[in-house]
Amino acid sequence: MTDSLSSNRRGNLKIYLGYAAGVGKTYQMLQEAHELKEAGIDVVVGYFEPHGRKDTIALMEGLEAIPRRKIQYRGTSFEEMDTAAILRRHPQVCAVDEFAHTNVPGSERTKRWEDVQLLLDAGINVLTTMNVQHIESLNDQVWQVTGVQVRETVPDWVVKQADEVVMVDLPPEALLNRLKRGVVYAPEKAQAALQNFFKPSTLVMLREMALRQTAHELDLRQVMQEGSETLTLDQSRAAVQNPEEVQPSDRILIYVTADPSTAMLVRRGRRVADYLRADCFAVAVLPNPDFQSLSAAQREALEKHLNFARNLHIETRILQGKDVAATLVSFARLHQITQIFLARAQRGPRVPLIGRSLVQQVVRLARDMQVTIVAERHRPARV
Repeated sequence: MTDSLSSNRRGNLKIYLGYAAGVGKTYQMLQEAHELKEAGIDVVVGYFEPHGRKDTIALMEGLEAIPRRKIQYRGTSFEEMDTAAILRRHPQVCAVDEFAHTNVPGSERTKRWEDVQLLLDAGINVLTTMNVQHIESLNDQVWQVTGVQVRETVPDWVVKQADEVVMVDLPPEALLNRLKRGVVYAPEKAQAALQNFFKPSTLVMLREMALRQTAHELDLRQVMQEGSETLTLDQSRAAVQNPEEVQPSDRILIYVTADPSTAMLVRRGRRVADYLRADCFAVAVLPNPDFQSLSAAQREALEKHLNFARNLHIETRILQGKDVAATLVSFARLHQITQIFLARAQRGPRVPLIGRSLVQQVVRLARDMQVTIVAERHRPARV
């Protein structure tokens, strides 16, 4: 990260990616900060979360730390990264822990990754840390594996902007041993973790997810960023196959409705689009302009899903048409769509917003396209 130090260009972003707390992301980040300092680079720590880990805390010695900003919220004082102070200090490199963190209400920005964007725009190189479960498009898969709905997420397009992604890996057995020895959490919290998130089977699946994500990022950079820095898999023994070669002309259309399953559909479509390096559209179809056919609740839900798609850098459109299938397929042909993503109609007492015959109609009309029907994931009942 030493070749992009001028303030007249955007800084480089390096992400240390892990699959669980305690694998060593922050430790590796601070080690690099020391190496940069020894090489004569002006480096500061913008935010550091110790979690009581003595070996990691010891690495802060000798590094300049920017004091945190205190914010009052509901009678309690919270500490957040002082982005303005970092910008005034304007180091060459800034280490920022917990990239996916949500700032306390009253902060100028909602997410820490948004603060990091300001640092990058100012020409400051950033080292940061996050776990794979915080990547937005993996939200449904993580919930299926862990039973935890992760609320703090980072949009995929932000992760893709990283100049380097380094996976900090540790075998699940070694991580569990660290947890039992009290290295990761205090004893009482460690015991609770062993009963929930830190189950061996869960860690194995999350680790595999992180390995695949890292390999996916490497493939994208090899194709889209000639001369980019090499992504590494520290201590990894797993081999992940490269994605199948596809035509670069793939284009994906996601059908957006007010149904709750739409968020899942948008995540899935975005991830496939990234995998295929394809253009992506999120399209809603209404019989009347200005949302006149929707109730207030339906309108709010639809707008929420369209905004969610925009936040993932998906181009959105609202089409007018009485025949949803014909309108969708007509738009798809006009924009040379190769795949259409639809949510499976929900069965139950309520009437689904996607008609039961819509899938069949789209399949019949779009014979020259691939139509993908995505079912919402449900975790199997525990026995």
